[in-house]
Amino acid sequence: MGMYCDQCQESVKNTGCIARGVCGKSEVTAKLQDVLVYMLEGVALCSEASGRKLQEEHGRFISEALFVTVTNTNFDDGAIVDKIFEALALRDELRSSLTDVPSHDCVTWTGESKEEFVQKAESTGVEALSENEDLRSLKSLVLYGMKGLAAYTDHASVLGYNDASIYDFYVKALAALTKDMDAERLTALVLETGEYAVKAMALLDKANTETYGNPEVTTVKTGVGTKPGILISGHDLHDMEALLKQTEGTGVDVYTHCEMLPAHYYPAFKKYTHFVGNYGSSWWSQDKEFESFNGPILMTTNCIVPVRESYRQRMFTTGNAGYDGLRHIPAGKNGDPKDFSELVELAKTCQPPKEIENGEIVGGFAHNQVIALADKVVDAVKSGAIKRFVVMAGCDGRHNSRQYFTDVAGALPEDTVILTAGCAKYRYNKLQLGDIGGIPRVLDAGQCNDSYSLAVIALKLKEVFGLDDINDLPISYDIAWYEQKAVAVLLALLSLGVKGIRLGPTLPEFLTPNVASVLVEKFDIKPIGTVEGDVEAMMAGA
Repeated sequence: MGMYCDQCQESVKNTGCIARGVCGKSEVTAKLQDVLVYMLEGVALCSEASGRKLQEEHGRFISEALFVTVTNTNFDDGAIVDKIFEALALRDELRSSLTDVPSHDCVTWTGESKEEFVQKAESTGVEALSENEDLRSLKSLVLYGMKGLAAYTDHASVLGYNDASIYDFYVKALAALTKDMDAERLTALVLETGEYAVKAMALLDKANTETYGNPEVTTVKTGVGTKPGILISGHDLHDMEALLKQTEGTGVDVYTHCEMLPAHYYPAFKKYTHFVGNYGSSWWSQDKEFESFNGPILMTTNCIVPVRESYRQRMFTTGNAGYDGLRHIPAGKNGDPKDFSELVELAKTCQPPKEIENGEIVGGFAHNQVIALADKVVDAVKSGAIKRFVVMAGCDGRHNSRQYFTDVAGALPEDTVILTAGCAKYRYNKLQLGDIGGIPRVLDAGQCNDSYSLAVIALKLKEVFGLDDINDLPISYDIAWYEQKAVAVLLALLSLGVKGIRLGPTLPEFLTPNVASVLVEKFDIKPIGTVEGDVEAMMAGA
């Protein structure tokens, strides 16, 4: 058996990658990631058997380890092996206090080499979750949703914000993946995963806003200056802050790429005059955009695509991101900031970025900003100026089928407002869609990490309009998914009771027909259809 990976939307023919990941992940990397999850299950079983709560540092480790396995995050086999050994050490520490050791192989098995880990993966991947395809499908929803919420939790933890209840849930959910459970119990666990995804996103929202201020409406330039620059991509605002501080006064400008665009919306970063704009668009275009940027590139998290030789020597990873052969910036010692001096010195030897566009992007419509405009928004709804809100959040991807989202944005009537977060916005955030009484027709709340804002906005509107059910709001959901953070967002919306979500460009491959039918019955989840048909249905509230 080769690798098997079905956790992203672009898996081969929507049936799973079996030789090499569409993302560029090798069979060995995929198997090592499977073993890492397997070892985390052993940690969970030992923690559960001991009756002891995980220490904060252990919970943080599980967040980091799960994040490493998220699509397009880490392609460095050595880094993954290091995490496996850390998981083994933690498992053994917890196991040492047990008199009754759980009789599961992930608790007792010990590997000593990369080759043994790869061999072990033959019986530890997704296909080993259950022989029953429907139960395996439900467990996959739990696992992938948990990977997504772990990414959110890790970002919050980096800023010093932790929630012990989330770490307790890791134990419950990871242990459950090893057990025989019926569909009813697993379905409940799927929804509980959504509840904890909401908690994780709320925690991250608190961490970001209390550290950097509430996002503000901001106009971001997309052109370039005359100075050399550093391009920062990924999602980590803590790295953003450290880079801006260390480049101040050096003659080097800083640009954001893809999901780092919303960093411009935070008040704490506006004081840096060398923080000049956004370069490029969505993650999957990075090979061409990184090439033309000319200067160093810092990848802080996902999303990495296979690296071209033309910019390999000036690309760096940090945090949970990793790529074989790239230089990795480690965490500072004893709580000190990371040292980005190598990037700064390299930038000084590089040409300024090549201009690929010259315009502006407006964003910063997170929940605090939209709620500040609540009276204006409510008046526009009551007057009929705004007929409907359409949530078009989530992920972007390479497939031409995602042109659907651009076409929907262009086809929506002029009395509709698009609420967005995540890189899906790059399908339409540069369209000239105008405004409604001064309210832009595209309200960008920020990163996929900021999807919590869309839930807060919906709940606030429900309160303002005095409604009993969130589904009575004039809001439709047309969500683009790609990887596990989007799965966490989907489960979060379901846990909040949102119904009628359109999901595309395809439904997840890991949803069996029976599981999909349950989601349709309970939550009216539906695949996207034609642009014309979906726009007509959404405007009719269907």
